[in-house]
Amino acid sequence: MPAPDPAPRATPRVVVIGAGIVGCALADELTMRGYTDVTVVDQGDVYTTGGSTSHAPGLVFQTSGAKAMSDFASYTVRKYETLRHDGRPCFNAVGGLELAVAPERLDELHRRCGWARSWGIEARILSPEECAEMHPLVEADRILGGLYTPADGLANAVGAAAAQGEAAVWRGARFLPRHEVTDIEVSGGRVTGVVTDQGTIEADLVVCSAGMWGPRIAGMVGMTLPLTPLAHQFGWTGRVPALSGAVGQDGEERHPILRYQERDLYYRGDGERVGIGYYGHRPMPVDPAAIGSPATAGDRPMPSMLPFTPEDFAPAWSDTLGLLPALGDTKVEEGFNGLFSFTPDNMPLIGESPDVAGFWVAEAVWITHSAGVARATAERIVDGQSTFDLHACDINRFQPHQLAPSYMLERDCQNFVEVYDAIHPQQPMEEPRPLRVAPFYSRQTELGAFQLEASGWERPHWYEANADLVADRDIATPGPWARRYWSPIIGAEAQITRERVALYDMSSLMRAEVTGPGSAEFLDRVTTARAQRVPGAVSYCLLLDERGHLRGDITIARVSENHFQLGVNSQLDLDWLRRHLPEDGTVQVRDITSQTTCIGVWGPLARDLVQPLADHDLSNDGLRYFRCARFHVNEVPVLAMRVSYVGELGWELYTTPDLGLRLWDTLWRAGQPLGVIAAGRGAFNSLRLEKGYRAFGVDMTDEHDPYEAGVGFALRMNKGDYIGRSAVEDRDPDSVRRKLTCLTFADPADTVMGGEPVYHPGDDSAIGYVTSAGWGYTIGTGIAYAWVPPSASAPGSELEIGYFDRRVPATTATDPLFDPDMKRLRV
Repeated sequence: MPAPDPAPRATPRVVVIGAGIVGCALADELTMRGYTDVTVVDQGDVYTTGGSTSHAPGLVFQTSGAKAMSDFASYTVRKYETLRHDGRPCFNAVGGLELAVAPERLDELHRRCGWARSWGIEARILSPEECAEMHPLVEADRILGGLYTPADGLANAVGAAAAQGEAAVWRGARFLPRHEVTDIEVSGGRVTGVVTDQGTIEADLVVCSAGMWGPRIAGMVGMTLPLTPLAHQFGWTGRVPALSGAVGQDGEERHPILRYQERDLYYRGDGERVGIGYYGHRPMPVDPAAIGSPATAGDRPMPSMLPFTPEDFAPAWSDTLGLLPALGDTKVEEGFNGLFSFTPDNMPLIGESPDVAGFWVAEAVWITHSAGVARATAERIVDGQSTFDLHACDINRFQPHQLAPSYMLERDCQNFVEVYDAIHPQQPMEEPRPLRVAPFYSRQTELGAFQLEASGWERPHWYEANADLVADRDIATPGPWARRYWSPIIGAEAQITRERVALYDMSSLMRAEVTGPGSAEFLDRVTTARAQRVPGAVSYCLLLDERGHLRGDITIARVSENHFQLGVNSQLDLDWLRRHLPEDGTVQVRDITSQTTCIGVWGPLARDLVQPLADHDLSNDGLRYFRCARFHVNEVPVLAMRVSYVGELGWELYTTPDLGLRLWDTLWRAGQPLGVIAAGRGAFNSLRLEKGYRAFGVDMTDEHDPYEAGVGFALRMNKGDYIGRSAVEDRDPDSVRRKLTCLTFADPADTVMGGEPVYHPGDDSAIGYVTSAGWGYTIGTGIAYAWVPPSASAPGSELEIGYFDRRVPATTATDPLFDPDMKRLRV
């Protein structure tokens, strides 16, 4: 573990490695917050360093399916609109126009329009004629429509970097060009300095924002940075007659930037010529160690610009002429293959090393998100938390297998291929699979499991063996979009769980073990749980930051006096716990996911199934709700927790992987007379929505506090202090500015999937957005959870959900919709 912080200085000495746009923006944001002892070093010149910033075409399209990415982009636009360099503005809001040729892509543009409105970005769908009026190269008879976002535009990347760098210098920062970093000094688990070819710079904090050189820099402290530089083609045409007079009187471009995502293309104007970017070619990964530096670039303009490969660009030119025939009067006169960074999940890398205190990264960031990521990183460094939701960007989010070189290369290249694809919310990665499987994977295969993937785990979504159960059941069919990766078997499995009993594979649930003589006191301090209860107690609780915002929700089972088992969401929960461990070594936190496996046994007949096999009293008196016990299921030792995410009687049964198959077979054989089935995640998700159970990272994130998210009941005020308590104890639960609210809708064809905007009827201004949704197969209604203002959350309020090109009527409801008195769980 990192050594404790040294005595604080008046202002910490910060060294930022990389003077591209992220490093410059970070220096600006840090000095803005009073951290003025900032040194920015780069192996290249300032501010044209030779990295991606120096050749970036500067297009800023703000809309993304990930709210955090749109938030980063929106902040970037707002900031760069205020910047000027050499008398010229650093951002030109010409607008963004995304074009559709095929009906499926027009559908996707409607979905993207919904995302934009959900995240507060003005956007609208235009007719072909309106698109043609917007841009002189667009012809109405070649398209079906377009998505127009007025605030999108063109960033002068080098100018914006310079403007921010100069502002930082004015506040006290210094920039050192032509300083190649050769090592990072570490002492006692903390960074102490940055070694360059021109001397050592002492440092309390080091931030790596070196872009494509980041993996090499991070490797100096033993850190694996999951980033691959890939070449992306960009070319400039000659003069285009149709663009004669295209530049405004101020010399700035005045037509929208264009995207033709069906063919992996984008376009920007520069006077009477057009820049064309292309993602449709083969992936061209480059080893970060082989990129070199400005001094070794040779006859190339810069290290990040590789020679243009015309044969790869040929399809792009053909597709371009099909969309914009006016370009037939010119040709591509120059081009290059420019390097950009890709990650295994297409998200940036932000945060502090778990092993070397004071070493931070702000990596895999494009111009579009640069100022937002810089602000988020500065907030985390200075304040300890950010105003942005960073859970999907935290550098510590990855599982160990995701840091394998072969995995990173496979995923990063595939993400390049899919960068403009219309990705379904449940679309799994295809390779490399399978990676992580339950011990009873062979039995799942025999039952025809349709597997989806999460964190490397194969997770059954439904079982084809249950196809016969669909007959004579009323299984609602969702619309075409929600029907992908769906089967009516999901509905049958959900209904039978409520009628009989089902086995659920819960092996992918991440588990941690907290042990040692100080364990109870530690968990009392870092969670909202009252951990100092008798062994056998189980608690649902929250992890909070100092603001009282959510860091996660977990379960804690006190297995014995100094042994706790935790159900956590991700690596980030483990990282949070480890960062708060006492320094005396009295508490240990260990990931035990791979050393355990779990089967959920749930349904009204669960006790009938498990009790005859168990050497423990499983009556309500023998093992109450939210209690745990160790016993045997026939020969298999288990730790049983009486909890249920589906809202039915039953247990999570944990054992070791070597006995997992035996446990499955024992339960399966004994359950045949009871009509036991194996059920998948599709049924699981439907049932948890009926019970109103929130999913962290989907329904609630670190943007929210417990009262807003509806989990204020997990705040324990009858115990001592804990992280975040002072921030929430005086907060009025009824005075929130937004509320996670249950909505219902009547038509299964309207089943939404998350990210859709929510409106008041007849109003085009979104008031909120859907987090997760599905069909309640046992209560016969659609369910969507959404963030809306408190004024719109009263039960019975009529709202609308924007779904593609239509509005879905929805009504707010009191949750949970199923078994609100918890009778079935406590039977």
